Amino acid sequence: MSTLDDLLATPVMAILRGYDPARTAELAHRAWDLGIRAVEVPIGEPDQVPSLVAAVQAGRERDLPVGAGTVITPEQVAAAAAAGCAYTVAPGLDVAILAASIAAGMPHLPGVSTPTEMQQAVRAGCTWVKAFPASVLGPAWFRELRGPFPAVRTVATGGINAHSAPQYLAAGASVVGVGSALSDPAQVDLLAKLVTG
Repeated sequence: MSTLDDLLATPVMAILRGYDPARTAELAHRAWDLGIRAVEVPIGEPDQVPSLVAAVQAGRERDLPVGAGTVITPEQVAAAAAAGCAYTVAPGLDVAILAASIAAGMPHLPGVSTPTEMQQAVRAGCTWVKAFPASVLGPAWFRELRGPFPAVRTVATGGINAHSAPQYLAAGASVVGVGSALSDPAQVDLLAKLVTG
């Protein structure tokens, strides 16, 4: 089982929500071509699983991992594992889902938005968390939370694009999650610059 340190090795994560399987695979390849390693496909609804499967198959062609997002039930953990996912992501912190995902061989990235949730995640053994919704929390949230939790690495997701991403990285986020930016030609070059630093 890879660690989240390995899977989140670049400062941008591509979140491919709501696309059909063919478009999902196309955008996954675009992300990988830009140097983005982490690709997440949310499966909050059952009809989204085929898009996840398509991304996983595309990733296998390039020996690249794909994660499942919006994983909040045991059934979704099972669907992610059956699809061949490398990791799971959730909007909130649920230690039962964390344990189920790890037991299935997939590291789990839980969502947090408060110091209390961050502390609970740390107690559960997490060294990575997803800060959601980042656009509501704002860059200052990341600066302030680094004080009491200097060892925890954060993925800023929710309402971030290629224009706002640098603010979150500068404030202390380790990774920024972007969605529609990948399908916007005006932002693709900016994403490439973020990846290369």
